[in-house]
Amino acid sequence: MSRRSNATFMSTPAERALGGLIRDSHERCLAQGLTRIARADAAAQESLDPAAARERSCRLLALVAPAMEMLSRQTAGTHTLLVLADARGTVLQCEGDVPALARGAEAGLVPGAPWAEPARGTNAIGTALVAERPVLVHADEHFMHACHGLSGAAAPVFDLRQNLLGVLCLYGDRHVRQEHAAGLLDVAARMAENLACAEHGADRVRLHFHARPEFIGTLLEGIVAVGLDGRLLGANRSALEQLGLSGMALRNQTLPALFGVGISALAEQVRAALALPMTLRLRDGRPLHVSVRMDWATLAALTRPEAPAAAAGGETGAAALPWTPAGLCALQTGDVQIEAVVQKVRRVVNRDIPLLILGETGTGKELLARAVHLESRRAAQAFVAVNCASIPEALIEAELFGYEEGAFTGARRKGASGRIAQAHGGTLFLDEIGDMPLPLQARLLRVLQERRVMPLGGGKALEVDIAVIGATHRNLREMIQRGEFREDLYYRLNGLVLRLPPLRERSDLALVAQRILAHECPRGAPRISAEVMSLFERCHWPGNVRQLANVLRAAAVMAAGEPQITREHLADDFLDEFQAQPARPAPLPGASATPFALADASTAASAPEAGGALLRPALSAPAACDHAGGCEPSAPAGAMTMHEQEIRLIEAALAAAGGNISAASKRLGISRNTIYRKLRWNTPASGIH
Repeated sequence: MSRRSNATFMSTPAERALGGLIRDSHERCLAQGLTRIARADAAAQESLDPAAARERSCRLLALVAPAMEMLSRQTAGTHTLLVLADARGTVLQCEGDVPALARGAEAGLVPGAPWAEPARGTNAIGTALVAERPVLVHADEHFMHACHGLSGAAAPVFDLRQNLLGVLCLYGDRHVRQEHAAGLLDVAARMAENLACAEHGADRVRLHFHARPEFIGTLLEGIVAVGLDGRLLGANRSALEQLGLSGMALRNQTLPALFGVGISALAEQVRAALALPMTLRLRDGRPLHVSVRMDWATLAALTRPEAPAAAAGGETGAAALPWTPAGLCALQTGDVQIEAVVQKVRRVVNRDIPLLILGETGTGKELLARAVHLESRRAAQAFVAVNCASIPEALIEAELFGYEEGAFTGARRKGASGRIAQAHGGTLFLDEIGDMPLPLQARLLRVLQERRVMPLGGGKALEVDIAVIGATHRNLREMIQRGEFREDLYYRLNGLVLRLPPLRERSDLALVAQRILAHECPRGAPRISAEVMSLFERCHWPGNVRQLANVLRAAAVMAAGEPQITREHLADDFLDEFQAQPARPAPLPGASATPFALADASTAASAPEAGGALLRPALSAPAACDHAGGCEPSAPAGAMTMHEQEIRLIEAALAAAGGNISAASKRLGISRNTIYRKLRWNTPASGIH
């Protein structure tokens, strides 16, 4: 190359470093005895069987397919040749318009051709394989004269363990440097690497993280795969860059040593289902926002009582949360209405009865659906959640039912499986089902009836075995009357209707708040001051549990290092909203007392005592023990008996409902017959007072 072109190429520190890379490559070529004068079609003559090469690299082809599609769209009409080569430098695929393909063929860029440095000297593909980094090789920077008419840029693709899988490359005419292509190739390579991480860690625990929470889910997120023993198995490039580690150094680390948290704390974060990243700190104090991903079989393994002991090998000294029950047990926090819901679900779980969960936004409908899934025999299979309100109407059909290749403009190559098919063997959760477009309701009804789904553009229906849980905050009966929701679909979905109470009507606010804080602060949660808890108890909570989680998350950050959360740690907008809200009505008598749980109606009916008990303590009451070792529950002087508590609660619910038995039964979560029976027993004629 000329001095002038070399000086221009190395005008910046980065370009001077790349210039050194080119010189090193030329020296390797000379040491290997390569000649600059070679026939242009030499590579084509040395070609291997393209079919055999592609078969050997089927995993690489699958991983880079979305990236290749993106690159094809970005470079359309630019006369640029898109090339994929394997880790040996063998060309697997060439894409471009006719002029680009012809130019590539003249230089020997054809499927099956070897383009490693020993075969073709300094070039974008071969030099990227040696350097294991993105490179740009322009015109006469190529070692062989036959390639001087090209300008190429390449980026290597790595797997989770930083093994080199192949190279993505863009080649154009020498008159246009491919600097613009370098950024595109880096993005495309990271797309493929993130897919490789997801594939390799599909049956493991994965951490998706970034210093800024809005970058989670983007190409800039770090991804680390973790074994059940707490050892780090591998990571993508972004994770290594953020952590400042090499791939080998990372694999010598454990989860607690690097992130300061144990595997059981990650399982707790997944079970919490609050859709909020947890905040962890590295050893140097830097905070990272982390979203935990794991499949349901892994979660089920971690939630067995013996799992933490088996996985404790990497958790010495870690601030891990203790094991707590998963599934429906995790929801039992002492509230009467929540307990009633849990007892109803337990009667129908594994009975193939569809559930319809009703409740205001943020009451925990998806949390309940996940708990039902974990309680069922399908826990080891997929739980697929679809928010019907968040998917654009034009895409929801393809999202639900999937599509075949070429089904519509912009469809991915080889098509895509729909969310219904992905839930095969597991549970399909249709959140905000009331927002599903009316035309698609008929298709969904057909799928639920026939248990078969037909992808868009496909001629073959797929058998599906799914449990269906629907949820909405809307009044579906009113929508049916207005013609906005199909009545037949409604009756297909509501095998059992479950109503979740709003947070302002629950008696377990303090315990829910502490669980959220424990989730947000795995190394030690601050206490909530009496003033703040009093404020919380008087708040209307229009956003329910989701709003409470957001308020506590911000407060925990503001109170970092302090023993308790005070009013000063609460966000100004929350305090303003609290001041502007109307006064709350007084709670029902006994609603804020020691939490009680509603007994199963069938259990109550068969209890030895007359009629059984409507309420039972959710937490063990203090016990008084005599010196002989006998213990019996103690009660404060003047306290009401359990039966009196029951009657007071029923009478208060009836008064609040204006004497409407049906409304009171819904409020209490019990049947009308139970109310009639309890009130009848409480009359003087019955002899029970």
